Amino acid sequence: MEKKGLLGFTALMLVALAVLIGLGVWQLQRLEWKERLLARIEARTKSDPITLKQALDMARKGRDPSYYRVRVEGRFHHAVERYFYTVSHETVGWDVITPLETADGDMVMVDRGFVPDEQKDPATRPLGQIENVVAVTGIVRAPETKGLFTPDNEPAANRWFWRDLRAMARSAFPAGIMQVAPFFVEAEKSSVPGGWPEGGQTRLEIPNNHLQYAITWFLLAACLLVICGVYVRGVYRRNSPAVAGDRADR
Repeated sequence: MEKKGLLGFTALMLVALAVLIGLGVWQLQRLEWKERLLARIEARTKSDPITLKQALDMARKGRDPSYYRVRVEGRFHHAVERYFYTVSHETVGWDVITPLETADGDMVMVDRGFVPDEQKDPATRPLGQIENVVAVTGIVRAPETKGLFTPDNEPAANRWFWRDLRAMARSAFPAGIMQVAPFFVEAEKSSVPGGWPEGGQTRLEIPNNHLQYAITWFLLAACLLVICGVYVRGVYRRNSPAVAGDRADR
């Protein structure tokens, strides 16, 4: 009976060991992927800016232009700016996302940067509402998807808690006459009259803990081997002839 139990225990341990090693290998694969991603982001954010036309052409061809620096010239549609809730430097406020239209008729949603809650109203920052043609350099960012614990957006109240590009565009242009680029442009920090909105809010701190995770899984696998070895050794010692004879003498 004990022999059957030992076989079952060993089979279970082998399955668990295979799972733990598999998880460790998967984390190493994720590490390789993450390092390539970080290198690509580093290269794109440090390169010379491309044009909006080039970024749009990439998107049309199925290539992801995310994290490229892009330079675009045009006029802001300040009357339909959208407000994305955020916290910057421990201050609660809003990112001001404003459609920008180029001379060629292209439209892109530009995250101009952060304003504190008390300056959400454009009337409190009139100098920053530039009416002339402006040149903006920023980082291309893809639209977001709603997180599990993210509040629902409130388009009617113009309060956004995740960046739903299509919904923002529809709320800004309800008649549907404008086609916007399939990405946002997050403006770099620059000199803005009045100081608001404050650009340069792009967050590039992408966690890379896959090596630690891989080591953890491999250590758990090693611990499992030790436990299995101790158990099996104990079983064989109990069933050894010397121990069996000692039991018989008793």
